[in-house]
Amino acid sequence: MKNNENKEMLREFENCQALIEGRLGGFFTIGNENYAKLLESMRYSLLAGGKRIRPVMCLKFCEAVGGKPEAALDAACAIEMLHTYSLIHDDLPCMDNSDMRRGKPSSHKKYGEFTALLAGDALLTAAFETLLGSRLPSDAVVEMARILADAAGPHGICGGQYLDLFGVWKPLTEDELVEIDILKTAVLISAAARIGVVAAGGTPEQVNAAEEYALAVGLAFQVRDDVLDITAMDSEIGKPIGEDFENNKTTFAMILGVDVCEDIIRRETERGIAALGGKFKDAEFLIWLARALSERKK
Repeated sequence: MKNNENKEMLREFENCQALIEGRLGGFFTIGNENYAKLLESMRYSLLAGGKRIRPVMCLKFCEAVGGKPEAALDAACAIEMLHTYSLIHDDLPCMDNSDMRRGKPSSHKKYGEFTALLAGDALLTAAFETLLGSRLPSDAVVEMARILADAAGPHGICGGQYLDLFGVWKPLTEDELVEIDILKTAVLISAAARIGVVAAGGTPEQVNAAEEYALAVGLAFQVRDDVLDITAMDSEIGKPIGEDFENNKTTFAMILGVDVCEDIIRRETERGIAALGGKFKDAEFLIWLARALSERKK
Protein backbone atom coordinates (compact mmCIF):
# COMPACT_ATOMS: atom_id res chain seq x y z
CA MET A 1 0.00 0.00 0.00
CA LYS A 2 2.75 2.41 0.94
CA ASN A 3 4.61 1.74 -2.32
CA ASN A 4 1.44 2.44 -4.32
CA GLU A 5 0.87 5.62 -2.32
CA ASN A 6 4.43 6.78 -3.03
CA LYS A 7 3.95 6.13 -6.74
CA GLU A 8 0.73 8.15 -6.76
CA MET A 9 2.31 11.06 -4.90
CA LEU A 10 5.32 10.98 -7.21
CA ARG A 11 2.96 11.13 -10.21
CA GLU A 12 1.29 14.18 -8.70
CA PHE A 13 4.70 15.79 -8.19
CA GLU A 14 5.73 15.05 -11.77
CA ASN A 15 2.44 16.39 -13.13
CA CYS A 16 3.06 19.67 -11.31
CA GLN A 17 6.64 19.74 -12.59
CA ALA A 18 5.41 19.27 -16.17
CA LEU A 19 2.88 22.08 -15.77
CA ILE A 20 5.59 24.39 -14.43
CA GLU A 21 8.19 23.42 -17.07
CA GLY A 22 5.67 23.99 -19.84
CA ARG A 23 4.89 27.50 -18.62
CA LEU A 24 8.52 28.43 -17.90
CA GLY A 25 9.52 27.37 -21.40
CA GLY A 26 7.42 30.16 -22.85
CA PHE A 27 9.33 32.93 -21.10
CA PHE A 28 12.23 34.96 -22.52
CA THR A 29 12.05 33.53 -26.02
CA ILE A 30 14.93 34.67 -28.17
CA GLY A 31 14.55 36.66 -31.37
CA ASN A 32 16.89 39.07 -33.11
CA GLU A 33 17.28 41.41 -30.14
CA ASN A 34 20.69 42.94 -29.63
CA TYR A 35 20.49 41.62 -26.07
CA ALA A 36 19.54 38.07 -27.17
CA LYS A 37 22.53 36.66 -25.28
CA LEU A 38 21.07 38.03 -22.05
CA LEU A 39 17.77 36.27 -22.74
CA GLU A 40 19.67 33.09 -23.58
CA SER A 41 21.54 33.25 -20.29
CA MET A 42 18.26 33.76 -18.39
CA ARG A 43 16.71 30.71 -20.05
CA TYR A 44 19.90 28.71 -19.52
CA SER A 45 19.64 29.00 -15.74
CA LEU A 46 15.84 29.00 -15.50
CA LEU A 47 15.47 25.82 -17.56
CA ALA A 48 18.57 24.02 -16.27
CA GLY A 49 16.55 21.48 -14.32
CA GLY A 50 16.10 21.36 -10.60
CA LYS A 51 13.37 19.79 -8.52
CA ARG A 52 11.00 22.80 -8.71
CA ILE A 53 10.09 22.24 -5.05
CA ARG A 54 9.00 25.82 -4.39
CA PRO A 55 6.62 26.21 -7.34
CA VAL A 56 5.25 22.70 -6.79
CA MET A 57 4.54 23.60 -3.17
CA CYS A 58 2.78 26.75 -4.33
CA LEU A 59 0.50 24.78 -6.66
CA LYS A 60 -0.26 22.09 -4.09
CA PHE A 61 -1.11 24.54 -1.31
CA CYS A 62 -3.48 26.25 -3.73
CA GLU A 63 -5.07 22.88 -4.37
CA ALA A 64 -5.13 21.96 -0.66
CA VAL A 65 -7.28 25.04 0.01
CA GLY A 66 -9.69 24.01 -2.73
CA GLY A 67 -8.38 25.99 -5.70
CA LYS A 68 -7.18 24.79 -9.09
CA PRO A 69 -3.37 24.57 -9.38
CA GLU A 70 -3.51 26.47 -12.67
CA ALA A 71 -4.76 29.54 -10.77
CA ALA A 72 -1.38 29.78 -9.03
CA LEU A 73 0.76 28.83 -12.04
CA ASP A 74 2.07 32.29 -12.90
CA ALA A 75 2.82 32.94 -9.22
CA ALA A 76 4.64 29.60 -9.02
CA CYS A 77 6.73 30.49 -12.07
CA ALA A 78 7.52 33.88 -10.53
CA ILE A 79 8.82 32.12 -7.43
CA GLU A 80 11.06 29.93 -9.57
CA MET A 81 12.40 32.96 -11.43
CA LEU A 82 13.28 34.61 -8.14
CA HIS A 83 14.86 31.41 -6.84
CA THR A 84 16.93 31.09 -10.02
CA TYR A 85 18.13 34.69 -9.70
CA SER A 86 19.35 33.91 -6.19
CA LEU A 87 21.25 30.84 -7.41
CA ILE A 88 22.95 32.80 -10.21
CA HIS A 89 24.09 35.46 -7.76
CA ASP A 90 25.09 32.93 -5.08
CA ASP A 91 27.45 31.28 -7.57
CA LEU A 92 29.27 34.52 -8.48
CA PRO A 93 32.97 34.85 -7.55
CA CYS A 94 32.16 37.61 -5.03
CA MET A 95 29.81 35.26 -3.18
CA ASP A 96 30.08 31.46 -3.10
CA ASN A 97 32.33 31.29 -6.20
CA SER A 98 30.83 28.05 -7.48
CA ASP A 99 31.68 26.75 -10.95
CA MET A 100 28.84 24.22 -11.21
CA ARG A 101 25.09 24.35 -10.72
CA ARG A 102 22.67 21.48 -11.34
CA GLY A 103 25.38 19.49 -13.08
CA LYS A 104 26.21 22.27 -15.55
CA PRO A 105 28.62 25.21 -15.61
CA SER A 106 27.20 28.02 -13.51
CA SER A 107 25.95 31.09 -15.36
CA HIS A 108 29.08 33.20 -14.92
CA LYS A 109 31.31 30.34 -16.11
CA LYS A 110 29.29 29.99 -19.32
CA TYR A 111 28.36 33.59 -20.09
CA GLY A 112 30.77 35.71 -18.10
CA GLU A 113 30.33 37.58 -14.86
CA PHE A 114 28.56 40.73 -16.01
CA THR A 115 26.04 38.77 -18.10
CA ALA A 116 25.32 36.46 -15.18
CA LEU A 117 24.84 39.42 -12.87
CA LEU A 118 22.37 41.04 -15.28
CA ALA A 119 20.59 37.73 -15.92
CA GLY A 120 19.94 37.47 -12.20
CA ASP A 121 18.75 41.08 -12.03
CA ALA A 122 16.42 40.54 -14.99
CA LEU A 123 14.95 37.35 -13.54
CA LEU A 124 14.28 39.09 -10.23
CA THR A 125 12.44 41.87 -12.05
CA ALA A 126 10.59 39.43 -14.30
CA ALA A 127 9.40 37.50 -11.25
CA PHE A 128 7.32 40.47 -10.12
CA GLU A 129 6.17 41.28 -13.65
CA THR A 130 4.94 37.69 -14.00
CA LEU A 131 3.26 37.56 -10.60
CA LEU A 132 1.55 40.93 -11.07
CA GLY A 133 0.15 39.65 -14.36
CA SER A 134 -1.74 36.84 -12.60
CA ARG A 135 -5.43 36.71 -13.49
CA LEU A 136 -6.59 36.72 -9.90
CA PRO A 137 -8.43 39.30 -7.78
CA SER A 138 -6.29 42.40 -7.36
CA ASP A 139 -6.20 42.16 -3.56
CA ALA A 140 -4.83 38.61 -3.82
CA VAL A 141 -2.21 39.66 -6.39
CA VAL A 142 -1.04 42.55 -4.22
CA GLU A 143 -0.74 40.29 -1.18
CA MET A 144 1.19 37.67 -3.16
CA ALA A 145 3.58 40.36 -4.39
CA ARG A 146 4.05 41.64 -0.85
CA ILE A 147 4.89 38.13 0.39
CA LEU A 148 7.39 37.54 -2.41
CA ALA A 149 9.06 40.94 -1.97
CA ASP A 150 9.49 40.34 1.75
CA ALA A 151 11.08 36.94 1.08
CA ALA A 152 13.51 38.45 -1.46
CA GLY A 153 14.86 41.30 0.64
CA PRO A 154 16.83 41.83 3.85
CA HIS A 155 14.31 39.81 5.86
CA GLY A 156 14.78 36.87 3.51
CA ILE A 157 17.25 35.81 0.82
CA CYS A 158 19.47 38.90 0.87
CA GLY A 159 19.71 38.98 4.65
CA GLY A 160 20.48 35.27 4.77
CA GLN A 161 23.16 35.49 2.11
CA TYR A 162 24.75 38.45 3.88
CA LEU A 163 24.92 36.57 7.18
CA ASP A 164 26.18 33.47 5.39
CA LEU A 165 29.05 35.37 3.75
CA PHE A 166 29.74 37.43 6.85
CA GLY A 167 30.15 34.15 8.76
CA VAL A 168 32.94 32.84 6.54
CA TRP A 169 36.20 32.27 8.44
CA LYS A 170 34.49 32.51 11.84
CA PRO A 171 32.84 29.84 14.00
CA LEU A 172 29.05 30.07 14.21
CA THR A 173 26.68 28.82 16.86
CA GLU A 174 23.70 26.58 16.19
CA ASP A 175 21.34 29.54 16.74
CA GLU A 176 23.27 31.63 14.21
CA LEU A 177 23.07 28.81 11.68
CA VAL A 178 19.33 28.51 12.22
CA GLU A 179 18.90 32.22 11.52
CA ILE A 180 20.95 31.99 8.31
CA ASP A 181 19.11 28.93 7.04
CA ILE A 182 15.68 30.33 7.85
CA LEU A 183 16.42 33.55 5.98
CA LYS A 184 18.39 32.09 3.09
CA THR A 185 16.27 29.01 2.40
CA ALA A 186 13.15 28.54 4.49
CA VAL A 187 11.63 32.01 4.01
CA LEU A 188 11.27 31.58 0.23
CA ILE A 189 9.81 28.10 0.69
CA SER A 190 7.38 29.66 3.17
CA ALA A 191 6.52 32.38 0.67
CA ALA A 192 5.72 29.73 -1.96
CA ALA A 193 3.36 27.95 0.43
CA ARG A 194 1.60 31.14 1.56
CA ILE A 195 1.25 32.46 -1.98
CA GLY A 196 -0.47 29.21 -2.96
CA VAL A 197 -2.97 29.65 -0.13
CA VAL A 198 -3.61 33.30 -1.04
CA ALA A 199 -4.10 32.38 -4.73
CA ALA A 200 -6.97 30.10 -3.71
CA GLY A 201 -8.55 32.60 -1.33
CA GLY A 202 -7.50 30.78 1.83
CA THR A 203 -8.10 31.99 5.36
CA PRO A 204 -5.54 33.73 7.59
CA GLU A 205 -5.44 30.54 9.67
CA GLN A 206 -4.47 28.54 6.59
CA VAL A 207 -1.82 31.10 5.63
CA ASN A 208 -0.30 30.82 9.12
CA ALA A 209 -0.38 27.02 8.99
CA ALA A 210 1.32 27.05 5.59
CA GLU A 211 4.00 29.35 6.94
CA GLU A 212 4.67 27.15 9.99
CA TYR A 213 4.79 24.02 7.83
CA ALA A 214 7.14 25.54 5.26
CA LEU A 215 9.55 27.15 7.71
CA ALA A 216 10.04 23.80 9.47
CA VAL A 217 10.31 21.85 6.20
CA GLY A 218 12.66 24.52 4.83
CA LEU A 219 15.00 24.26 7.81
CA ALA A 220 15.01 20.47 7.50
CA PHE A 221 15.74 20.90 3.78
CA GLN A 222 18.81 23.05 4.44
CA VAL A 223 20.14 20.73 7.16
CA ARG A 224 19.78 17.86 4.67
CA ASP A 225 21.81 19.95 2.19
CA ASP A 226 24.54 20.32 4.84
CA VAL A 227 24.62 16.55 5.33
CA LEU A 228 24.69 15.88 1.58
CA ASP A 229 27.60 18.30 1.17
CA ILE A 230 29.79 15.84 3.07
CA THR A 231 28.15 12.50 2.23
CA ALA A 232 26.86 12.62 -1.36
CA MET A 233 28.63 12.09 -4.66
CA ASP A 234 29.19 15.04 -7.03
CA SER A 235 27.02 13.35 -9.68
CA GLU A 236 24.11 13.06 -7.24
CA ILE A 237 23.81 16.72 -6.26
CA GLY A 238 25.01 18.39 -9.45
CA LYS A 239 27.85 20.38 -7.89
CA PRO A 240 31.14 19.56 -6.16
CA ILE A 241 30.74 18.14 -2.68
CA GLY A 242 32.70 19.63 0.18
CA GLU A 243 32.31 23.21 -1.06
CA ASP A 244 31.21 24.45 2.35
CA PHE A 245 34.36 23.06 3.94
CA GLU A 246 36.57 24.49 1.20
CA ASN A 247 34.89 27.90 1.56
CA ASN A 248 35.40 27.84 5.34
CA LYS A 249 31.68 27.88 6.06
CA THR A 250 30.28 26.53 9.29
CA THR A 251 27.38 24.10 8.76
CA PHE A 252 25.14 22.00 10.97
CA ALA A 253 26.92 18.85 9.83
CA MET A 254 30.32 20.28 10.81
CA ILE A 255 29.43 21.41 14.33
CA LEU A 256 26.83 18.78 15.27
CA GLY A 257 27.71 15.72 13.22
CA VAL A 258 25.54 13.72 10.84
CA ASP A 259 23.60 11.79 13.50
CA VAL A 260 22.41 14.92 15.31
CA CYS A 261 21.54 16.48 11.96
CA GLU A 262 19.37 13.48 11.15
CA ASP A 263 17.53 14.04 14.45
CA ILE A 264 16.97 17.71 13.58
CA ILE A 265 15.65 16.78 10.13
CA ARG A 266 13.18 14.30 11.62
CA ARG A 267 12.06 16.73 14.33
CA GLU A 268 11.51 19.67 11.98
CA THR A 269 9.75 17.50 9.40
CA GLU A 270 7.27 16.20 11.93
CA ARG A 271 6.79 19.70 13.35
CA GLY A 272 5.91 20.93 9.88
CA ILE A 273 3.47 18.10 9.29
CA ALA A 274 1.79 18.75 12.64
CA ALA A 275 1.19 22.38 11.64
CA LEU A 276 -1.14 21.23 8.85
CA GLY A 277 -3.46 19.52 11.37
CA GLY A 278 -6.95 19.53 9.89
CA LYS A 279 -6.71 23.02 8.36
CA PHE A 280 -6.78 21.93 4.71
CA LYS A 281 -9.19 19.96 2.56
CA ASP A 282 -6.49 17.50 1.54
CA ALA A 283 -2.98 17.62 2.99
CA GLU A 284 -1.94 14.10 1.95
CA PHE A 285 0.48 15.31 -0.72
CA LEU A 286 1.99 17.97 1.55
CA ILE A 287 2.66 15.36 4.24
CA TRP A 288 4.27 13.07 1.68
CA LEU A 289 6.36 15.94 0.28
CA ALA A 290 7.73 16.88 3.70
CA ARG A 291 8.88 13.33 4.34
CA ALA A 292 10.23 12.84 0.81
CA LEU A 293 12.35 15.97 1.10
CA SER A 294 13.68 14.89 4.47
CA GLU A 295 14.86 11.56 3.01
CA ARG A 296 16.29 12.84 -0.29
CA LYS A 297 19.71 11.75 -1.51
CA LYS A 298 20.36 14.67 -3.86
